[in-house]
Amino acid sequence: MAGTQLTTELSALQGVGPKFSAKLQRLGIRTVGDLLWHFPFRYEDYSKVVPIGELGIDQSVTVQGMINQITTRRTWKKNLLITEAIIVDETGGIKAVWFNQPYVTNILKQGHYYNFAGKITRSNREVYLASPSYEQIDSVRKGDAKHTAGLIPIYPETRGLTSKGLRFLIKPILKNLEPLQDFIPEEILKENKLPSLHVALKRMHFPLQTADAQGAKKRFAFENLFLLQLNNLTLKMRLAQEPALRLSIPEADLAATVQKLPFQLTTSQKESLNEIVKDLNQDRPMNRLLQGDVGSGKTIIAAVAALIASRNNAQTAFMAPTEVLASQHYRTITKIFPDFEGGIALFTATKTQLYRGNGAETELTKAKLRKEIAAGNIKIIIGTHAIIQKSVSFASLGLAIVDEQHRFGVSQRAALLAQAPGHDTNRALPHFLSMSATPIPRTLALTVFGDLDLSTITELPPGRKEVITKIVDPVNRKKAYGFVREQITQGRQAFVICPRIEPGAVKEGEILTEAKKKALELKSVKEEFERLSKKVFPDLRVVMLHGKMKGAEKESVMKDFHDGKYDILVSTSVIEVGVDVPNATIMIIEGADRFGLSQLYQFRGRVGRSTHQSFCLLFSGSESAGTIKRLESLLTAKNGFELAEKDMEIRGPGQFMGEQQTGLPDVAMDALQDILLVKATRDAAKEILSNDPDLSGHPALLNKFTEFQRKVHLE
Repeated sequence: MAGTQLTTELSALQGVGPKFSAKLQRLGIRTVGDLLWHFPFRYEDYSKVVPIGELGIDQSVTVQGMINQITTRRTWKKNLLITEAIIVDETGGIKAVWFNQPYVTNILKQGHYYNFAGKITRSNREVYLASPSYEQIDSVRKGDAKHTAGLIPIYPETRGLTSKGLRFLIKPILKNLEPLQDFIPEEILKENKLPSLHVALKRMHFPLQTADAQGAKKRFAFENLFLLQLNNLTLKMRLAQEPALRLSIPEADLAATVQKLPFQLTTSQKESLNEIVKDLNQDRPMNRLLQGDVGSGKTIIAAVAALIASRNNAQTAFMAPTEVLASQHYRTITKIFPDFEGGIALFTATKTQLYRGNGAETELTKAKLRKEIAAGNIKIIIGTHAIIQKSVSFASLGLAIVDEQHRFGVSQRAALLAQAPGHDTNRALPHFLSMSATPIPRTLALTVFGDLDLSTITELPPGRKEVITKIVDPVNRKKAYGFVREQITQGRQAFVICPRIEPGAVKEGEILTEAKKKALELKSVKEEFERLSKKVFPDLRVVMLHGKMKGAEKESVMKDFHDGKYDILVSTSVIEVGVDVPNATIMIIEGADRFGLSQLYQFRGRVGRSTHQSFCLLFSGSESAGTIKRLESLLTAKNGFELAEKDMEIRGPGQFMGEQQTGLPDVAMDALQDILLVKATRDAAKEILSNDPDLSGHPALLNKFTEFQRKVHLE
């Protein structure tokens, strides 16, 4: 295997037959490079080689000794095959036991020396080494250990392919691997105290000590984040070279528009609006993320931006992830600008509507609406993914707004930006405004959203009261329902959120684990709707909402609830984003431990949207101290941003941006929690691009970056 290359097919290596290849391919591993980048997810620490006479219970150790005796027998009670070996060294002897592994008798030979790595266990007063890994050594020297006497890598596995098998394959490959060219410039490696690529690979798979593994992990996290930062900064630089339609508005006109709004803007709303107005007035496309707490008034700012576009005879496409939210934005904007005559359209899969000002609202066919949009007769088009179909074309798209952008696929966002006529020629790109009510932790803002400029609304509109949040002991459920009834009697409404739609089911012959039992206890929308409407609140108007309902049905339920035709809405997380019912003051969340903190925060944001005092009641089936502590952070966090940081710390960044969205491997996703590392990668990317914008002076980095851009589709 001399001179093994990363591109070498594993099937070409000695000892890798068709069966082994098929198993590797199930893990997506075909080449040497694929295998070496199949990193361990943890390490068993068997670095402590302990004399047999000094062993203690529950120790994970490596024992070095000679096989004195080895036998396999069958137990009559449980019909198990038990292999037992007596291992001896100069300090004593210990038994090693394997269950249903009779082949061990053929591998381990009496009188030969081996390393045995495993845990010392006691059962029925007998102390033994339980199912240890093993490998032959010369006398009592460690030799070239792969499975014992060190930090032993444990890999993601598949049926018939164990970590032991992967270690056997990786060790000789690393020994015979051709020298690797490092694409990270040497000065960056030195400045950040990172090992070279070749050294990092060896330490990742076979570290001598914990610090080796940590250093290697840091290096691979750094390189992925570094490439991502290069991508973001390159996009930003490239965008700054693109032409865009300048969308301007005289200061006096803007002031008059703001003055006519139904309420006064907060300080941070004004600051965010000014940043957006300044961007729109450039001949380069805006690329901005507007984030703010639930109910902080982002839609108002977006609506004013759309109005500015219309004053410049340009169209705005406003895309929302759900029909319910698109319809709500349509109602909000027509309410804010009742005299707007430029045309505000709602375009979803099930609904098309057109507002022409002064209450003039008509329903058009999709074909007619598409024709009006193409002719430029409608200036603000609000919808779901329906507005990015090939059949929809804009006459003059000047502004693209995407709400809760992380809920869209990358291709959908790209399709929206591509709607500008002549997008692939020298025609102007639309300005881009993204909005998010999911507070984004600082490290994500610096990386995954690093190509976007950031505006943040930090205050709630005046008159809003803080939502009183309580974790309710199940024994107080009846009392909680009494409180709900009291609120509804006063004219208010309530949400009840459940983790699932249908009740849990048990398959025939299925073994009920504790986790499965807990899952079966989770409340479902359908069951809870039946119980609340027939037993608990038979005299009140209860309705349910969930994701399996058709769009028109969901829209109808939400509209009726908004209009006060129902008292209680039992729902799944479909109401998480954007639903605005000012009269709702009670939020009950069942199985609260099943949701992330940011999701719970979103739920809670559905109430407290008026001057009425609102309440959020959390029910949890878990008595775990960790779970209670996590839920309590919802009670103490000052704002959504603080909570987002806490949520990412607890659950990791995947729940904000799934791995499929970023294309980042686990090692880099984990590193997104390290603000210092994220800043270091951003600084390194800035420095190298400032001196070498097209990376022509760094050919190895340019090749790797080109490959990264090809593999990972980012917004």
